[in-house]
Amino acid sequence: MTPDVELVLLRGFLTPSEAPGWKQNISGTAVASSLLESLIDGDFQAVLRSPQVADLLAGDGSCSRGGEEEAVEAYLERRVLLYLRSGAEEEQPNRALAVMALAVSCLHLFAQSNWTGPPVSIHTSDLLPPALLVSQQPQTLAEAIHSSLLLDGESVYSLVSNPFLLLLARVILASCSSEMSTLQLLPWWTLRYVRLHQQILEACSPQLLSLAQSSMDKVMKCQAMLSEQRTLAIQFHLESTYINLTYYEYQQAKVHIQKAQELSGLSINVTGALGKRTRFQEKFLAQMILEVKRKQDQTDVETSPAPTPLSCLPKDLRLDDDTVLDKIKLAEPDEYDLPDLSAEEQAVVLGLCVDFQKNNPVHKLTAEELLAFTSCILSQPKFWGVQVAALCLRTKLEKGKSRCVERAMTQSQVIVDHFEDEKCPVTERLKVFYCCQAPPRWVVQKQLASLLMDLGCMSSALLLYEKLELWEDVVICYERLGQHGKAEEIVRRELEKKETPSLYCLLGDILREHRYYDRAWELSRRRSARAMRSKALLHLQKKEFQQCVECFEMSLKINRLQLGVWFSLGCTYLALEAYEGAAKAFQQCVLIEPDNAEAWNNLSTAYIRLQKKNKAFRTLQEALKCNYEHWQIWENFIYVCIDIGEYSETIKAYHRLMDLRENFKDVQILQILVRAVVENLPDSQGEQGASVEPKVKELLGRVTSRHSSEAEIWRQYALLYGGGRSSNQEDDKKALQFLSKAHRCEVQAGDWEKDPALFKEVIKRAIDLGEVTISCSKKKSGSAEALQMLSSTRLSLRSLATKAKQRHTDVATAQVHAELQDGVATLEQLITELQELSGQLRNQSAVQ
Repeated sequence: MTPDVELVLLRGFLTPSEAPGWKQNISGTAVASSLLESLIDGDFQAVLRSPQVADLLAGDGSCSRGGEEEAVEAYLERRVLLYLRSGAEEEQPNRALAVMALAVSCLHLFAQSNWTGPPVSIHTSDLLPPALLVSQQPQTLAEAIHSSLLLDGESVYSLVSNPFLLLLARVILASCSSEMSTLQLLPWWTLRYVRLHQQILEACSPQLLSLAQSSMDKVMKCQAMLSEQRTLAIQFHLESTYINLTYYEYQQAKVHIQKAQELSGLSINVTGALGKRTRFQEKFLAQMILEVKRKQDQTDVETSPAPTPLSCLPKDLRLDDDTVLDKIKLAEPDEYDLPDLSAEEQAVVLGLCVDFQKNNPVHKLTAEELLAFTSCILSQPKFWGVQVAALCLRTKLEKGKSRCVERAMTQSQVIVDHFEDEKCPVTERLKVFYCCQAPPRWVVQKQLASLLMDLGCMSSALLLYEKLELWEDVVICYERLGQHGKAEEIVRRELEKKETPSLYCLLGDILREHRYYDRAWELSRRRSARAMRSKALLHLQKKEFQQCVECFEMSLKINRLQLGVWFSLGCTYLALEAYEGAAKAFQQCVLIEPDNAEAWNNLSTAYIRLQKKNKAFRTLQEALKCNYEHWQIWENFIYVCIDIGEYSETIKAYHRLMDLRENFKDVQILQILVRAVVENLPDSQGEQGASVEPKVKELLGRVTSRHSSEAEIWRQYALLYGGGRSSNQEDDKKALQFLSKAHRCEVQAGDWEKDPALFKEVIKRAIDLGEVTISCSKKKSGSAEALQMLSSTRLSLRSLATKAKQRHTDVATAQVHAELQDGVATLEQLITELQELSGQLRNQSAVQ
């Protein structure tokens, strides 16, 4: 019987087939039956007011152990454990069920208070014994509850409503769950608790991550129970997707979202369709839309919640623009008709949308694809959680569009106002709430304030930020207005009311003084990760790297899930040339966020400095998977490739750099590639260098077409074809052409004629050109082509010899500069030989 009750509670409603026998089904659980009945009816406050809960929370009214006053969390844990362990053994499962009903009611009420609305008022004093309330003032009690919810040094949002409910749920689901082993699906509620708790914290909590992972593992072991509950299985995989995305576990999130889609039986693809986007558009053009098809009809419709009446949902505002249409007008709308989507199916579409957003960069194309998802979801307004999540996402996407920003602001206001609306009951709002990404109410209000700020309504934005007690955003507002003094005044005013670590950190940010971070650190009893993080960043700005490292390390001891801190720590270690430390820091970065391209790139830099080139090569490959357009990563990659002998990857990287940077060239890399081919040097895999000869030729062909005036590149191209001394006549001809071009480029360049040493090098290469020309002309069967070769080279060499005599002849001695004498003499011999060969060829032609 208990598993059936658990499934009903997770689903949140009774199916038509379950309703008739529900009361009879739970009548055997005398302790829990009334609680379960109230829970299913949506009367969560009735559960809290019940005699069973009053007995559980108050008991005999004592609140001390061993003569010492107990903390609230310790008291609650003691009372829950005492309740679970008391009574006859056969009553234990029923008591566990009653406690679970209490935990579920607390979660639902907490979600209602902070996410869904309508507002609910819970008086903690009505639930706790007078002795505990007397021992602590109301303000002290509230601080104690907030302190218990603070995890891993990450503070709780100050205006969170009814935090006691979350604390009680935490005590039951996290601290006392071992005493409730008869409830197989209790870990699923623990997972839901984790999602709610994480969203009220300033940053990710490793403690909650660990609890979430163990909870998911336990639920996965109940697959036999869930295999017959398709709709619930979809919800579980969606909730697991969001948890994994929150903690940067993108691969696991992908596994869960794919499983959810597979169970839903939906085929979901972003595709193109002809349509019109503007009022004055005459032709139908390709538009991006979402195509959703159901592979087969579903038979478990009754286990999916019924749609909420449209009047109870937040209104989807039309885009009232004189140019852009509210929706894309398709040329053939019937072809892309959506099936009538159930709650879980809509949630799957939304889940895929969020997963896509998290795994792709911020880009116009990404935004268009996300809008295709939101348009699809909003075309069938049915469920509160899905509707709000889709509207909030669309608002974010429209924030930067001039024609849509007004709607974005008004839509945010509609969602904010809907929180107070009493027309829509909480039972409707909670349908598939836990498997959607609906934001807390203060996040929506913050989004509204941000839109107001972008539109220049700074005073309205400031009022909203102050109302929400988002002091960091208030400070940013004043900083943008240039009113630094006002920002300080606001923070000091709040500190007079109540000293908190976060306010002292803000004061430190404004005044850039370490003493305020130190005060925050002491005030938090050395538990504020934010205080040490901010102190470290101030040291970093002042280039005090050693002190910076110490502060970052202290912050990370409290909370190891700080991606930005690991990254900054790695950069600081690089500045200190402590490459082992840098490598460890960037390893943590990519462990937390595997698609962080910059972290992979910096990790490779650390490996390069440590002479671990093969590791650097592999990390740069990961970096490029994350960001294929970043030319600096490609530049690092090409240098590592050439260092370790990865010739094929070097060529690929050179092509990519030419795609990304019009003027990219690296002669040294080309020289190494040509040498590898010419000398047949093995690559890192043991393959002979000659195997990449066609690819190197193709690369040099592309490089010379873009950099046609670079002499050394032409020489390398010639060398690739044997340098004019191969056994292949065609290769020799090409090599001679490239050497001639190299010579022309060289003599056209400046600053070499005045320096005898540079002039000598030019002469040396010109001599090589002459020798190759003679060699090629002797192999030529056609005298006309050979004559042309000889004449062209002779003229080039003669011009060079003349220039040497003009520029470097001593007037007194009439002698050429000693450094050039041998070279000029050899040039003149070659010129004579070229002339004689030309004469012979002419004579042969005349005889013929």
